[in-house]
Amino acid sequence: MQMPGRKVRLTSGSSLVIIGTSLTNSASKTIKVSGATGTKRHHHHRHSSKSNKALVTATAINNEEHQSSIFSSKKKSTGDTDAMGLGATNSHDIIEHDVGNLTKMNQLPAASSFEALKLSSERLRTIIAALHCNILIRKDDLVRNLDYAANVLEGVYQDETKRLMEEDDDALSEIEPDSVPNEVRDWLAMTFTRSMSTIKRKPAEKPRFKSVAQAIRAGIMVDRLFRRNTVAVSSGFHQTINEWTFDVFSVNEFTNGQCLRYIGFELMQRYNLPNKLRIPITALQNFLEQMESGYSKYRNPYHNLIHAADVLQTIYQIVYNSGLMVENWLTDHELFAMFIAAIVHDFEHTGTSNNFHIQSRSDVALTYNDRAVLENHHVSAAFRLMRVDDYNIISEFTADEYKNFRHLVIEMVLATDMSCHFTQLKTMRSLLSMPENIEKAKALALILHCADISHPGKPWTIHQIWTQSLMEEFFTQGQKEKDLGLPCSPLCDRENTLVAESQIGFIQYIVEPSFIVMGDMLDKVLKSIVANDSQLPSPSLPTRSQVSSPTPSAASSTSSNVNPEESNEADKRLPASMTTPIPRPTIARRPWADYLKSNRERWIKEAEEERRRKELKVIEEEP
Repeated sequence: MQMPGRKVRLTSGSSLVIIGTSLTNSASKTIKVSGATGTKRHHHHRHSSKSNKALVTATAINNEEHQSSIFSSKKKSTGDTDAMGLGATNSHDIIEHDVGNLTKMNQLPAASSFEALKLSSERLRTIIAALHCNILIRKDDLVRNLDYAANVLEGVYQDETKRLMEEDDDALSEIEPDSVPNEVRDWLAMTFTRSMSTIKRKPAEKPRFKSVAQAIRAGIMVDRLFRRNTVAVSSGFHQTINEWTFDVFSVNEFTNGQCLRYIGFELMQRYNLPNKLRIPITALQNFLEQMESGYSKYRNPYHNLIHAADVLQTIYQIVYNSGLMVENWLTDHELFAMFIAAIVHDFEHTGTSNNFHIQSRSDVALTYNDRAVLENHHVSAAFRLMRVDDYNIISEFTADEYKNFRHLVIEMVLATDMSCHFTQLKTMRSLLSMPENIEKAKALALILHCADISHPGKPWTIHQIWTQSLMEEFFTQGQKEKDLGLPCSPLCDRENTLVAESQIGFIQYIVEPSFIVMGDMLDKVLKSIVANDSQLPSPSLPTRSQVSSPTPSAASSTSSNVNPEESNEADKRLPASMTTPIPRPTIARRPWADYLKSNRERWIKEAEEERRRKELKVIEEEP
């Protein structure tokens, strides 16, 4: 059965034609349908169903005598009848009996019930069998049964859609009540799901000695974190931009607070993107400066230009470290879109959450109808900036190049909406189980999402600075909520926030599962590239002319005026070890795994230490 609006024709050997919109062959005629007073032939008939008002017409192309059935049912000879035996006659009688049951519509189960699925399937099969055997079906019966089946399918679709929307919360519903504190569970639910109703919560209980100690834990923890020396800023660069342990704070100090423009320009020049994509250098410089200005607009402790630079370097490092830059997985335009998406992903961030904007009914929440409020603003504001000539970094793009660039940037930035976290992971896990290659846009969106929450997978000194900055931004939002008379969001109350426990839950339930899925995705991409290359006819190394994807500018300095014959002769003189393909890795390195483990263990110790100190202090204060 086809859904409304779709046209399906059988092969020339058959005559059945089901059309969902209108008849396109004026020479075709409908099958015979028995009416109330007799049998008529109809060229067109229309019927509006309750759900979709589809037009359904069953037609059959007659033979020269206009008497053939749907699949030619000419009289068989006596021998043919004997060969078929009584089974055919019995089957014909059974179908006629089932067709007679099609008139019984009064006691059918509700279209939304489970029983309706089987019944509608059986009735559709009966209709198909009747059409094959040229058994007449009353028009009213045909229409009513098709309408019933359509309602059943529509109900199944709605139920499945609702289930998929709710399933992203299931990942948190398994968290046991005693595994993390209530406030941490509330924060995980509010930030990474669309509802707070799915997490098991401890039942209200009378305060005990332990809970009293926990209630005042946050004050000492926060003071301790802020008194502690964060990290010694080195006088030079100890790591290159290709390394996972890249210290963006040192770079920011070395560049006098301009790390975003420095790293952005460095990466684009490294792959010669301004020349390849005809990007005006002045416009690029102006654009990066304006990005830094937008990130500094609200003086956020966390969502600032340093965070943007960190995410930019991290997404580049993940792709580079996995070997995908060498494999030329991305085209120049896709690489440029990846860089720009990372640069703009938090542009003009207000330092408050989407939920804060929704609860306070801010202008940006009203503009984007409470959906991905900040993410929509980030990407929209960035593209508005590109419309200004001085910042137009895509002025030389063709219409198709602009369309593809904009689509990729939008999809990547909107995927950083934390409320879509579990849906995104579920989708990627589903794609990993399928043989088809993973769409680049979805892959890059997941990489950007992971880069955005990657600081728990960095060395402790870097992770600790980001944690301090984020908690201070949370506390600032909490004070704004108190001033506006709004409920204080989870982890935003300076007096009652559990910092160590929040990071333990964040790593265990959010960051670590995300990076596991991303690592598996990178492995699949690498394997698909190697599998595709293994099907090439020649095992020799590709010439430079065959490489059309991004390569560092230093590698592209080879002269293109080399005589092909001389090049072939040079290849012949190469040792066998240089002409034999080198086995390429199909497993991406995962430098974040050890840091996630060690940082989580560090936070567990921090929580235990603070718990002991709090309990001892309570004992000392008791009369």
